[in-house]
Amino acid sequence: MGSTESFNQPFEGSTTEPGKIALAFYSGLFSYSGWNYLNFVTEELKDPYKNLPRAIWISLPLVTIIYILANVAYFAVMTPVEMLASDAVAVTFADRTLGVMSWVMPVFVACSTFGALNGAIFTSSRLFFVGARHGHLPGFLATINIKLLTPLPSLLFGCITSLIMLSSSDIYALINYASFVETLFIGMSVSGLLILRITKPNLERPIKVSLFFPVFYLIVCVFLIITPLTSSPMECLMGLIMIATGIPVYMLGVMWKNKPQG
Repeated sequence: MGSTESFNQPFEGSTTEPGKIALAFYSGLFSYSGWNYLNFVTEELKDPYKNLPRAIWISLPLVTIIYILANVAYFAVMTPVEMLASDAVAVTFADRTLGVMSWVMPVFVACSTFGALNGAIFTSSRLFFVGARHGHLPGFLATINIKLLTPLPSLLFGCITSLIMLSSSDIYALINYASFVETLFIGMSVSGLLILRITKPNLERPIKVSLFFPVFYLIVCVFLIITPLTSSPMECLMGLIMIATGIPVYMLGVMWKNKPQG
């Protein structure tokens, strides 16, 4: 319809400061945060060595294209200022474009949120369960409900820690806390992967990729870890404090071997 005003100067008023760019990446990666969930539940997959790479190659391009097209549609209807002022961009978009059917957008958003939450609960509980089973967490997190065969303690643990984090009223600070910690640990994991590829090249590796991908990804992780330290040091410090709270839990739950049965 010729509404291209929002695309004429898309970067007007934006910044080139590396720390701000990294924080923008945190919000973007948070939107795409489901991309790594499948790796946590490979035990639940049939033939994971075939289906895991297949699922990644199908889902990532598909979701990326859909997200980009959705944002193009938003900018065709709203200006950047209107998008920033909106409490729910998709709902405002629906009000302007769908008329009496605008109610479908909140319904679809609720369904999407429910699906994302279902995936997060499923994978995070599996992560705690397997970590405890391998001795990295207190053993009670590796117990299951004998009737439902679900890792109930790890589900409750994830629920409690999530409620504690949700006590924050600033969603952007919460995203930065979580993203900084997640990027730090992913960077450490990828570093370990590269070290093993060099020091133990003959290990069995059912899933292999070119070294270009982990090296490039590690460079991105280093950028996302270091640059926010200059622009948002307090939020990064809070993330590190959140990590440090796990040290006494590890000392009591894992390192203390001769503790009473109770």
